[in-house]
Amino acid sequence: MPKLTLFIGKGGVGKTTVSAAYALHRAGRPNKSPVLLLSTDPAHSLSDIFGQALGDQPQKLRLAGKARLDAWQVNAEKQFRIFLDRHKEKLLSILETGSIFSRADIEPLLETTLPGMAEMAALLAISDLLASGKYGQIVVDTAPIGHTLRLFGLPEYFSSFLDVLELAASRDRLLAQHFGGNAPAGANPIVREWRSMVEAVRAALLSNAEIFLVTTPEKFSLNESSRAVLALRSLSPDLDLTAIVLNKAVLGSRHCRMCRAKQAATRSAREFLRRQFSGKELYISEDTGSPLMGPRLQAFGDHIFAGKRFAWRRSAPPTKIRELRLSRVEWPILDRSLSMVLGKGGVGKTTISAALGFNTRLRGDAAVDICSVDPAPSLDDIFQSDISDRPRAVLEDEKFHASEMDAAAVFRTWVRRVKGMIDSATTAEVSSVHVDLWFERQLFSQLLESVPPGLDEILAVLRVLDLVQARSSRVLIDMAPTGHALDLLRTPERILVWTRLLLKSLAHHRTLALARDAGVKIAELGKSIRDLSDFLKNSRRTRVYAVMLPEALPDRQTERLIAELSKLRLSTAAIFVNRVLFKDDAGNCRRCSRTRQWQLSTLTGLSARYSQIPIYVVRNFAQEIAGEKALRRFVGELWRLA
Repeated sequence: MPKLTLFIGKGGVGKTTVSAAYALHRAGRPNKSPVLLLSTDPAHSLSDIFGQALGDQPQKLRLAGKARLDAWQVNAEKQFRIFLDRHKEKLLSILETGSIFSRADIEPLLETTLPGMAEMAALLAISDLLASGKYGQIVVDTAPIGHTLRLFGLPEYFSSFLDVLELAASRDRLLAQHFGGNAPAGANPIVREWRSMVEAVRAALLSNAEIFLVTTPEKFSLNESSRAVLALRSLSPDLDLTAIVLNKAVLGSRHCRMCRAKQAATRSAREFLRRQFSGKELYISEDTGSPLMGPRLQAFGDHIFAGKRFAWRRSAPPTKIRELRLSRVEWPILDRSLSMVLGKGGVGKTTISAALGFNTRLRGDAAVDICSVDPAPSLDDIFQSDISDRPRAVLEDEKFHASEMDAAAVFRTWVRRVKGMIDSATTAEVSSVHVDLWFERQLFSQLLESVPPGLDEILAVLRVLDLVQARSSRVLIDMAPTGHALDLLRTPERILVWTRLLLKSLAHHRTLALARDAGVKIAELGKSIRDLSDFLKNSRRTRVYAVMLPEALPDRQTERLIAELSKLRLSTAAIFVNRVLFKDDAGNCRRCSRTRQWQLSTLTGLSARYSQIPIYVVRNFAQEIAGEKALRRFVGELWRLA
């Protein structure tokens, strides 16, 4: 079986760079089997980092030397469609046999896409690759940690789903046992095939995989890394880290104020990681002050994982960049019922969200509700307070509330309510109906036993709806990283398709109390989702802010984000470019000056591309923003790109 190596971590810590460098390092060794670098993040960056267009299948990278490396950015929808087309007939047959719905009812529901496909497609891709035996090693560049945890939990969910299919396929036998009689036994062949596939992936993920945690010296990143590892271990006792990569480390600086602060943070981070993950290999990846892309990645991988020397200084921008014209401005005040902050993982969405909310409270009387729908939230780090699923006052301000959505807890509450409704609706004593509904109750109960993929996006839509309808305050949503945030924004339209199809199917069974009750609930949900969809697209009620770093990969991903928002009929109200070094910050430091030149190059390109969108420049602070004092200092300065 191929070696499976996964790189996990908070968004923005450099997983793509480090995993690509590692894959090249491994592929560059002589007489070794080919290596595949696989991206499971729906907001892919492999094509950006290698400077090569990547298609829907693994393809060889054009690289100097003899490295035998293929790369694949998994197209979630296409991969899922391939799997569904391969097994649809058998699946339809099982579901038709085991439910009140006909084939005509079920097929349109299977054709409709919902969130969670990115993780499901990754699972299927890994399964196919393990079975193919084509590669000696598969290196996985994962999505940000909150959604990667869904990937590790998928074998368990898929196994539960197979239990449902097995129950549906054995309907006749179970009904005969329940009411007296005989029926042939034996597991369904398709269920056996899929269970074998799931067990192979489970073994690869939970027992045989190497797991590299990538983090940075920032406290937020270290805190989230600790939480992620605890969550990982809670999924299975077999899940554990192989090694840690401390990325963007600064190891030596005598003259630069910014670098001295980073050096101190690096020293503290090394001590923290050695205490927290005793016995694990710790690799150090130094901050070069410039983008690492293309062929240089192999030398970077050799430096990190083999201790070879790396030429840090040969990485200046192609041309000298002129100084930019900046004007000092006030931070915007939230002036819409709903505001959403989007961007690549690790660019500072939560910090900008907190600053927008805090500034609105400082300069006005409007109440603010800020909610994180990121499955790996950081509001508690920013506000230095325990933030839960229920809104609570922060910074001793009764008009400033914060919450972090706990999708699993919300789902469990919903399941209890739904099970109660199903039980009460299936207790009729009309014998000709009772038989069917007894089995339906077992099927629904089994289906509701595990948390499905895509739950975060679906429940986030409902949370946004509840906040907008229930609160008179300004609602501010700190979104998940780009790929999953876009999934969330597409979800209302997808749910509307499902509600229409479900209502049509339930209409055929309106004589059943359960079908009537479900139909009423689904119709109510459809109306609420339509209202939210209209709300999101109304610029007089909703604003969308994009956050990015002045770096090559976030810049390209932000360009794609704004284009996708436009397709969804959502206009970008402003772009915040976070952590920008100013001239007096860089001083005479070579690393900081090199970083600043690349930042100016990025800002120049932004100014040319988005002349109609306000571009705000946020200075880089040496210390992380946490607590009221730091937030007050943070919102005391903002610049606009002229």
